[in-house]
Amino acid sequence: MAPGLTLHDSPPLSSTTSKLASPPTTCLSTTPSPASSPNTTSSATSTAGTTKPAPRPSNAFEDLVDSLTAILGPTSGLTSEGVDVDALTRLMREYESKEEDWGRYALGDPSRGYTRNLVDVGNGKSNLLILVWSPNKGSLIHDHADAHCLMRILSGTLRETRYATPPSPAAAPPTVLKETTYSAGQVTYMSDSLGVHKISNPDPERMAVSLHLYTPPNAAKEGCHVWDERHGGRSHVKQNNYFSVMGVKGGRVEDLM
Repeated sequence: MAPGLTLHDSPPLSSTTSKLASPPTTCLSTTPSPASSPNTTSSATSTAGTTKPAPRPSNAFEDLVDSLTAILGPTSGLTSEGVDVDALTRLMREYESKEEDWGRYALGDPSRGYTRNLVDVGNGKSNLLILVWSPNKGSLIHDHADAHCLMRILSGTLRETRYATPPSPAAAPPTVLKETTYSAGQVTYMSDSLGVHKISNPDPERMAVSLHLYTPPNAAKEGCHVWDERHGGRSHVKQNNYFSVMGVKGGRVEDLM
């Protein structure tokens, strides 16, 4: 992997030049700014000039965020005793996705494979993110840094390709275990015990949006591993950078604490 390469820097899925639909299935802003994006509410500015997230609105998506945090409790992660993983999955599945609820967080950039937009840090033991997937692009093969992930498709379609974890050092391309396509409303679970995977948006024109709950937030603190599809070589990448925080491009995690 080239120096400075990040997890979202994957090539298009095919050699065909992709384009955004006009209009796309969502009103996602690909050149967002706190002042002008139709999906971003007005943000407060401190005396030092730092843009801060606007107060959270009251809607079904914010209720979902609160409910997920309540189930996790003050100190729990998905593997902690007493945490009901089925209840977390059910909450994410039953949420009726409305773009007007989560759109303020869904900031995209078609020059990237996807963007990582931090929504909430919950109880400090988890991260809740909205990922916006560019047309015909996706992630590299990656692990989850010994954490657990629930993914809910909010809009569009995503394809998961799951692999057996390659040996180190690798001598061959990673072995594909299965490939699954998920549509809006579906929820899936992933952890390192199941292997490694990549996620891609197969649509050549339209963005896709997904909600991810990670616990504990190991990748944000320690990074994760990625693998080269051609020969199985492994590299380490950092994952502590977010495209936006609480709907503010370039926002600070400290503003959520």
